[in-house]
Amino acid sequence: MTSNRLFAIAALVVSLGVAGLGTAAILMPHGPSSGNAAVGGPFSLTSQDGTTVTQDALLGHPTLVFFGYTHCPDVCPTTLADISSVFKALGDDEKARAIFVTVDPQRDTPVVLKDYMTSFDPRITALTGTPEAIKAVEREYKVYSKAVPDKDGTYTMDHTAITYLMDKDGRFVSAFNLDRPAQQSAAELKSYF
Repeated sequence: MTSNRLFAIAALVVSLGVAGLGTAAILMPHGPSSGNAAVGGPFSLTSQDGTTVTQDALLGHPTLVFFGYTHCPDVCPTTLADISSVFKALGDDEKARAIFVTVDPQRDTPVVLKDYMTSFDPRITALTGTPEAIKAVEREYKVYSKAVPDKDGTYTMDHTAITYLMDKDGRFVSAFNLDRPAQQSAAELKSYF
């Protein structure tokens, strides 16, 4: 093997290691490890019904938390449809909930969210707020979002597309896998009741 090829392989290995450490540094709390990732925290936002929702909404039942926006062409509606399928697989069990937090509070008003959410399971609550309140909850959940101008003079949103599983005490468990049959996801969710 040539020295250039060895150097390239070594550089790749080092880069992957640094990327892994960077991800761990973002998700893990500072100081002694609690065993849980530092995801989640206080928030006060407005639901699609105009009511105030705080982090206390996560208490008492497992909750899926997803960040997206109503003008999203693909990932957001697909994820919300997948969550709806998981809830359908659970049946009428009211022990699970989901929260959809907009990353586009300029366009996603409570009225817009209320109309948008009619396509999904009613156990999913959509939340919006001031741009400052949305940025604050994004920081708590380690979510990235940025408006990206498009050629039509409007914009799309580049954003983190993780579905977070929070336990009935409002603590982060893990990223929730929706890339499997809804029955399997429902069985995992039931294990947190």
